[in-house]
Amino acid sequence: MLAAVILAAGESRRMGTPKAMLPFPATDTTPGKITFLEHLISVARHPRIGHLRVVLGARAEKIQGRVSLEPQCLVLNPDWAKGQLSSIQAAIRSLPDGSTDGAILFLVDHPLISSEVVSLLIDCFYDSGAPIVLPAYMGKRGHPVIFSSKLYNELLAAPLDTGARAVVWAHAGQVLEVSTLEEGVLLNLNDPDTLKRALREES
Repeated sequence: MLAAVILAAGESRRMGTPKAMLPFPATDTTPGKITFLEHLISVARHPRIGHLRVVLGARAEKIQGRVSLEPQCLVLNPDWAKGQLSSIQAAIRSLPDGSTDGAILFLVDHPLISSEVVSLLIDCFYDSGAPIVLPAYMGKRGHPVIFSSKLYNELLAAPLDTGARAVVWAHAGQVLEVSTLEEGVLLNLNDPDTLKRALREES
């Protein structure tokens, strides 16, 4: 069983509003008005995902007022300003010991992810036994990334300035890249102009 961890603790300074609350474009599979965060929660629903953790930090109260979260799913990171790794570490510490085979990490500013990509990554993780599994579009690595629970201690001990990349580098020869035709795995929507361009291309 995996844990799905959605990292949404950042300040969203360049965007000017919490990215977790931005409206996700309506599609045939996601009709109606939902947020980036709600979309990622929906694609994280999978038979092999048994735990959900949404990590909030900056503007947590505002996000909680917009998106309904079960108490057991919510992780508040008071150290969010220390960077993304601090949120990963907070999520890992919140999981019951020995309850997961790994964690699939979603970034709230990479919301253009489909449930098909998530299923593909999970299948490859269990079929391959690789400690790190990630998608690749046109040879470029993207998100979400699955880390085996065997790497939790390394993630907890990694330096905050390099973050989870330090663990990826330490296991460079064991990373499984899963090819996908979905460019969304690469798209980092962290400012209004990038967001407008990406959503215009999606529609």
